Amino acid sequence: MVEDIIVVSTPYVPGYKITKVYGFTWGLIVRSRGIGGNVVAGLRTIFGGEIHEYTQLLNQSRQNALDRMKQHAIELGANAVISVGFDSSEIGQNMSEVLAFGTAVTIEPETVATSPVRLG
Repeated sequence: MVEDIIVVSTPYVPGYKITKVYGFTWGLIVRSRGIGGNVVAGLRTIFGGEIHEYTQLLNQSRQNALDRMKQHAIELGANAVISVGFDSSEIGQNMSEVLAFGTAVTIEPETVATSPVRLG
């Protein structure tokens, strides 16, 4: 289940150790804005301000890409994804591509107690 996998933008997960690296994992989505969205957005550009239709579309696209990346990591055998990032680009005049990517790993809780940092 994609909700059960840990996803972080850092190259580690605090309190856990990496026990296996599966490699690169990704999730990709390409979305069309559609003619209706383009008309409304075109009207909004006349007056300025945020184009809410595009913001919503890109937020949904990022979430879809993230969910696909998580699913791909699970299929590889991972229980976490580290060093996660996003990339996006335009394809043609009315399509957007969103890519979520990271490194699929297996992590386990650290068993060695850490000691506090001593100053002086």
